Amino acid sequence: MAEESLSPQALERKLATILSADVAEYTRLMAEDEEQTLRTFRGHAEIFQSLVVLHRGRIFNTAGDAILAEFGSAVEAVRCATEIQAALRTRNDQLPPSRQVRFRIGVNLGDVMVQGKDLLGDGVNVAARLQSAAEPGGICISGSVYDQIRNKLSLSFKSLGEKSFKNIPHTVRTFSITEAEGHGALPAAENERRALAGNWAKWLIAAVLLFVVAGGYWAFSQNHRAKLEQVRVPAEPKRQMAERETKAAVEPRAAEDAQRRAQAERAGAEAARRELQAAAVPPEPARPPANAPSAAAGAADGLYAGPICYGPAAADPPRCFRAQATVSRGRIAGQWPGRDPGVTMFMVGEVSAAGEAKIHMHAENPDGTRTAAIDLAGTLKDGRLDATGSFRNGRTATLNWRKSATGSR
Repeated sequence: MAEESLSPQALERKLATILSADVAEYTRLMAEDEEQTLRTFRGHAEIFQSLVVLHRGRIFNTAGDAILAEFGSAVEAVRCATEIQAALRTRNDQLPPSRQVRFRIGVNLGDVMVQGKDLLGDGVNVAARLQSAAEPGGICISGSVYDQIRNKLSLSFKSLGEKSFKNIPHTVRTFSITEAEGHGALPAAENERRALAGNWAKWLIAAVLLFVVAGGYWAFSQNHRAKLEQVRVPAEPKRQMAERETKAAVEPRAAEDAQRRAQAERAGAEAARRELQAAAVPPEPARPPANAPSAAAGAADGLYAGPICYGPAAADPPRCFRAQATVSRGRIAGQWPGRDPGVTMFMVGEVSAAGEAKIHMHAENPDGTRTAAIDLAGTLKDGRLDATGSFRNGRTATLNWRKSATGSR
């Protein structure tokens, strides 16, 4: 009977979208400050879990700093991954760069084996390898996921080509998500071809410099030889002395010509080196000053929507829910049904010309009494509304919304 239960026919298989995540530089962070790293990681993990549930997924395995989640939809899995990175980026911005806990995420659509509540197989392993290829704070997806979402989500991608991963018998078509609408740019993994091109450029520059050095040494040796000929005083007939003097007069001129040629070659090599550097490393676009004013208020007007995430409380676990509000002429206003029957949530706020947002939220009961008041502060910039705050009991709240295309004016 035991052999029958382990037979291939008894294994349950299914197609699933797997999200694999782990913390970049986790060992270093723990070595420097274990307690702070653990507190930050737990806070991040709570937001992570809330957003997975919000997108109808489930976490089926955790080990140390690694998290594995299953989704029935590739679109929901990638949407969840981009919102996770946006929410955690807001939390990390409150920490010094060396203490930020940043996840790398990989997403794969493939066949998996079911073992109780756990999932195993090639589909899970590929997701883990894709996660290792992502940059800290970034997302890598397989070609199977890309084919499902490319016409359904407003994302920008960079193809990394066919990548070979350890212990994966086949190459994996790999893409890095470079930008998500409403969430800004994401760290993108380097394309192997571009890295090879950069190495080729470095070798070419080294070869040119070596050629210049060799030319300069040749010119120096010729000049040195001419000077040695000039200081010789051989006891020869006048005719031979005259011939030697004529030769000594000609050779310095040849050495000078060689020096001029070497200088011209060095100048050409330097110009070529600058052109190669410009081609290999494109200039970074200029960034506006941190205190530069935002665009005109009319450009920011529209409908904004997205998740609101509450941290843990004494009688309530962390949770996230969706809501929306309208921004018009620097004013924020919105309302939606609360979790309890008859309760309505209200939001009001203001946005300054510089894009600084101040928001007030409260719940209103059917009898008109107000509860659960909270004030948030953040920014409205480039179609994104990000804000954080806390209730009077200390429970945190994070808001990461983006401007809706259907609600734009």
